[in-house]
Amino acid sequence: MWEYTDKVKEHFLNPRNVGEIENPDGVAEVGSLACGDALKLTFKLDENKRIKEAMFKTFGCASAIASSSALTEMIKGMTLEEALQVSNKDIAEYLGGLPDEKMHCSVMGKQALEKAIENYKGAPAVEPGAKIICECFGVTDKEIERAVRENNLATVEEVTNYTKAGGGCGNCHDAIARIIEEVRSGPKTDTRPKLTNLQKIRLIEETIEREIRPSLRHDGGDIDLIDVIGNRVIVATRGACAVCKASDITLKHFVEHRLKELVSPDIIVEEVAK
Repeated sequence: MWEYTDKVKEHFLNPRNVGEIENPDGVAEVGSLACGDALKLTFKLDENKRIKEAMFKTFGCASAIASSSALTEMIKGMTLEEALQVSNKDIAEYLGGLPDEKMHCSVMGKQALEKAIENYKGAPAVEPGAKIICECFGVTDKEIERAVRENNLATVEEVTNYTKAGGGCGNCHDAIARIIEEVRSGPKTDTRPKLTNLQKIRLIEETIEREIRPSLRHDGGDIDLIDVIGNRVIVATRGACAVCKASDITLKHFVEHRLKELVSPDIIVEEVAK
């Protein structure tokens, strides 16, 4: 029998925000009844593009209900960028901890939130290049990679606890073990050709225009490139981003992350008032 914290019991016995929002801005369904856990999450934004309401319907155990209840409470009042920074660890910590065997419930909540925001933004529901590894529970390689990286997982059993992958027939255990090894062996050496300063600036401009600006404008914000000094990218935030309390999170976890991924891993983003 698992030991649950008082807060898990509280959110299980008296769950908050149960139900479904009519005409939601974002909606997502993750899991399946066949797997034993399913979650539907809906949210509504206010005039400032902050989450005004968040509601859930779930089929699952006490941890699934408590994790869903906690998540909807945590994200109220957040911008979408702030909500995306909520991790499954944050959900578990909010509840005072979850048994290892039930951590997949907090992961399911995180996945539902991400997919609901993708639904609002019109982004694809399936992660590009994702491949199903666990046929029994429909878990992809990308989901396993993320769980391993974010939670420092080291064994197939731990991956099963966090994602359910490998909890059925067991045919995917070798594939899961390979993913764990690849993730834990560290980042691969960057083999991209070295850019000249002019090429780097042009690529930064193109990346901001194509990959970053549309998402920021969707939430009423914007960003201007001010200067590039070596690997330092100097920017100024505009619109909603300029007055957002979480703009530093947006710069580090979204803008800088995308530039590191698409331009150079050495990029550092700095903000100036302009």
